[in-house]
Amino acid sequence: MARSPAAVSVKSAAENGLAKSGRQAPRFGGHVNGGIKGSVARAVEIGAETIQIFVGSPQMWKEPNPAPADVVAFMEGVKKAKIGPVFVHGNYLVNLASASEVNLAKSIDNLRTALFLSDSIGASGLIFHPGSAGQASYDDALDKVLRSLHSVLSDYNGSCKLILEVCAGQGQTIGDKFSEFSDIINRLDRDKRLGVCWDTCHLFNAGYDVSSEQGLLDTMSEFEECVGFEWLYAIHANDSKTPLGARRDRHENIGMGCIGAEAFGRMLQVPQLRALPWILEVPGQDRNGPDRANLEVLRQLAQ
Repeated sequence: MARSPAAVSVKSAAENGLAKSGRQAPRFGGHVNGGIKGSVARAVEIGAETIQIFVGSPQMWKEPNPAPADVVAFMEGVKKAKIGPVFVHGNYLVNLASASEVNLAKSIDNLRTALFLSDSIGASGLIFHPGSAGQASYDDALDKVLRSLHSVLSDYNGSCKLILEVCAGQGQTIGDKFSEFSDIINRLDRDKRLGVCWDTCHLFNAGYDVSSEQGLLDTMSEFEECVGFEWLYAIHANDSKTPLGARRDRHENIGMGCIGAEAFGRMLQVPQLRALPWILEVPGQDRNGPDRANLEVLRQLAQ
């Protein structure tokens, strides 16, 4: 397979450290607890420049319905603290390939409600896991995902993008191969309301070796050829408790897992990745989630 120009620039950056020559500095942050009410204070506490939040319970179907005053306070707080971009993470129960018609309907309604709400609070993207095929074939599951996304996006004209997250490959998940994102985006006529989020732990567990220089080159090349970096909007920065290809979703603090600090430093020298918001979803040094210590590790590696 011929290496794309994007991959060539990866090699150049990895070998020559070109990110030091005036390129855009990355913005670092994390998924912070507290939702619309308490997330800004937590973000300021840990020194986050960008954040991801839940707008409702991530494991209940209850429709989020924040008070208007809380929404105003959140948006004012984000502006005052100069935090951005803001992302929302979707409900974990959402499965756009569900074999259950009841769960599929709930998934579509929940994701659509969350998308409109995310747009109303000024979020740049709603990041979610596309779903699991269960016992269905990939083609059948893909058709279901496409129909579901069409329903979610029906009559939606907001600025917040609906962002599909790379999955670790547990079970029959949709989204652990770049070709699957290509299938979704192309079958939906390259709808600009969509986007993609990388999760470094998920990539690694799905078999994309971002821990080595050659593996990163290959990963970048495949993504450019299958999808294109114009579709990549955010990176979930997580080390991995489990080895390459384990197909498990076990996050670790930066530099303390199987990916390693050197690999994160290498990724942060790549222009296509460096310019994106990097959002921690790590356990944290005190096991209370993303923290200042992990953010400082990333900032040092980006130098």
